[in-house]
Amino acid sequence: MDAEGRDDAAWNRQVRDETETQRLDRNWSHLLQELRVAQTGVQLLTGFLLTLPFQQRFEELSDTQEVIYLATVALSVTATMMLVAPVGIHRLLFRRHALPTLVATGQRLAIGGIAVLGFALVGVVLLIFGFVVNMTTGIIAAAVAMLMFFGFWILPSLPHRSSTGDRPPHESV
Repeated sequence: MDAEGRDDAAWNRQVRDETETQRLDRNWSHLLQELRVAQTGVQLLTGFLLTLPFQQRFEELSDTQEVIYLATVALSVTATMMLVAPVGIHRLLFRRHALPTLVATGQRLAIGGIAVLGFALVGVVLLIFGFVVNMTTGIIAAAVAMLMFFGFWILPSLPHRSSTGDRPPHESV
């Protein structure tokens, strides 16, 4: 366990009167709840993208739009796999007392999956605006979507991810 993990465990023992196993159980439960929300969205997005080639107007896509489409599908499928993977890992590790590995791996996959999902959403915006209006508008809309991704998902977390491990007394991660 790294220094941040030790600080987190000590904080949880002191403030929550929580054992390491209780903390891992709580973290796994929180992770599953978060994954349920993300999985639903990414699975709907992936399903939508997979139906597009069967639409009549799909043939009207330019070569560039086809590349954007394929890259976006790849990102969406990757995000789906990453966000569903913790459940599969749980099944493989069930009753093997590997909760620390499960929580740590699930955490990394969730963060990676959300990041890849963000890029897939930017790709969808680029594809749709580029097809409906024009590529310049698509690029502008995709840039705005990227700014929103960073503004809503990344920036709010930065002040709380200090390298010192300090955390406000009310924080309970």
